[in-house]
Formats: sequence, structure tokens, C-alpha cells
Amino acid sequence: MVLVKLSKYDALIIVDMQNDFMPGGALPVPKADEIIPTLNKYIALFESKNLKVIATRDWHPPNHISFKTRGGPWPPHCIQGTKGAEFHPDLKLPKDVVVISKATEPDKEAYSGFEATNLDKVLKEYGIKRLFIGGVATDYCVKATVLDGLRLGYTVLLLLDGIKGVDVNPGDVEKAINEMLSEGAIGITLVELLKSY
Repeated sequence: MVLVKLSKYDALIIVDMQNDFMPGGALPVPKADEIIPTLNKYIALFESKNLKVIATRDWHPPNHISFKTRGGPWPPHCIQGTKGAEFHPDLKLPKDVVVISKATEPDKEAYSGFEATNLDKVLKEYGIKRLFIGGVATDYCVKATVLDGLRLGYTVLLLLDGIKGVDVNPGDVEKAINEMLSEGAIGITLVELLKSY
């Protein structure tokens, strides 16, 4: 059993928990809303230790390259300023949450929270060395953010009970989790994290 104690070098990154990715949204991740209570517990734990909570979001222009209307794979989703782009109302983000907007340019796709954003700069400013990452979708934006975090030299803990995937091809989610762990991410659950307290 791995005991993990939170420290001032830790940040929680919640990936893309937006209305359009929830059941009933424009690009729903199956059962994505079911991880909200668990993510809220992680948020509360980090808040109780005065640690940084960061939320990434897709923040697409209406003519984004990833949309089917432009030959991309996805229906229009998370368009800047729309209800679908808002964080799910049940997600209890702290007042001082750092919001990172990605894929904001019409002709550039970005699955990772690090891609063409200031996320790395923000983390360095706060002296963060270890990232706890959850959200959606396991096999797309979570995976891309985790792998970039590892490449940039962060220790990354994947919240196994705080992620949901699309599984476009059956097995995609499992494959994504295995890839993240093979690259050096550490899988953890809230129960395991709380054992240290």
C-alpha cells in the first residue's frame, strides 16, 4: 500500500467537467456526472489543506476545427460563453480556482490542459511538483494532460475513482489507463489518499 501525504507542492487538476460532456450534453461522456461527488471530496480535501485547485475547460470558438461542420470528429461542443461550456453546477469548485481554457483558437486542436495554455507556468509559479488529475474524458483530455504532465517532469497521480471515459472503441479507456500508468503515472483512489490522515 502506498501512503501519500498532501504537501504544499501538490495541486488538484479537474479536467473538463463541463455541461456538454455530461449526460444530456452535446458530447456526453457516459455516466460522467457520477464522479462529481468523488471529485467534490477531493476538492474539499485540497481546500482544507489550502492547496491549489485548477480546472481545465474546452473553450471553443463556434467554428472550431474539431467540429464535424469543419470535418472534425466531434459535434459542436463547449462553445465559448454557452451553457454547455459552463462547469457542471454540482461541481463545488473553490472561489479561488484557477481556470485554464484550452482549444481556444479556431484552427488548433488541444486535448491537453498544457497545450498552448499557461498551465505549466502557473504550476511553476506556485512551486507545484505533484499533480492529482481527474475528470473527463479518460481516453482523451485526461490522458493527454497526464502524459504532458509526466513529460514536463511532474509526478502525476491519476484519480482512478474520479475519471470517466468515452470508449469510442471498446477497450479505449482501459488502454488509456494502462498507457498513463506505463508512462509513470501513479493510480490512486480517495480511500487510499485518506488512509494517510
